[in-house]
Amino acid sequence: MPFYGSEPESGSPGRDLTLTAFVLLFAFGTVYLPSTTQERISSALQVSALRPFIAMQGLLTDVGARRVRVEALQVTVDSLSAAMSTHQAVADENETLRDLLELQERAGATYRPATIHRPGTPGSESTFLVDVGTRDGIRAGAPVVSPTGLVGVIRETRTANSSGIDWTHPDFRPSAMLADGSAYGLIESRRGSFREEDRLVINGIPFHEPFDSGQAVLTSGLGGIFPRGIPIGTVLGVAEAEGTWRKAYYLEPIAEPAAATHVLVLVSDSGDDASQVWAQDTVGVIAPGGDNR
Repeated sequence: MPFYGSEPESGSPGRDLTLTAFVLLFAFGTVYLPSTTQERISSALQVSALRPFIAMQGLLTDVGARRVRVEALQVTVDSLSAAMSTHQAVADENETLRDLLELQERAGATYRPATIHRPGTPGSESTFLVDVGTRDGIRAGAPVVSPTGLVGVIRETRTANSSGIDWTHPDFRPSAMLADGSAYGLIESRRGSFREEDRLVINGIPFHEPFDSGQAVLTSGLGGIFPRGIPIGTVLGVAEAEGTWRKAYYLEPIAEPAAATHVLVLVSDSGDDASQVWAQDTVGVIAPGGDNR
């Protein structure tokens, strides 16, 4: 339609207004048409001018439905993952408790079951609390053990609970020996740059004493604090050597303190030998004729 005697360019405001007016007139006009005619016009528009818009609407609807399905599947997967994690944690705890019951059956009344609690404060990473005390027969210096071996030692006792340190503490120093009783040394904890790098070492081993990787190291019973025969770890390799008379060896700890929640604590009237409490296939066999000090 001419506007002031000239033809508007394509896409100009005048042309857009003209198109809008035409669409409005067409829409109002179809209202008064018979229903059959309206249906034919509607069908013609759907397969022509409106076809791209209808296809886009269908695509958007399909994408929305898929998103809802994906979100529902994600919720299901998260629920299953949480259930599996909980199930695995419960299964691991049940296995630990079964092993602890078997250990207590072998140990008899000389050990008391206890639960470890960590303070969780800075600087207390190597300490713990147990829910047994003097009324249960616990004494300072009593070893704390898990089904695999030595976890730590009690430092202070109270009526209903006690505090202790695990093997990562610098004051942890039990006397130890090879499982066959052929060599003796002193256990030390060596701090790393990070707590995950803490290492366990047996020190004071004679330079020419054969110490092979994989050999089991147990408490020796010397000093009268720890009974003989509690597993500590296995030999990894040489940590240091001093001249030609002394060596120290790294150990692979047999018990992980951070994972220990249920333990046994030695009571004050226990004996001085625990060699038969732990399975021989775990700690090795003390050779006949070995040093049984």
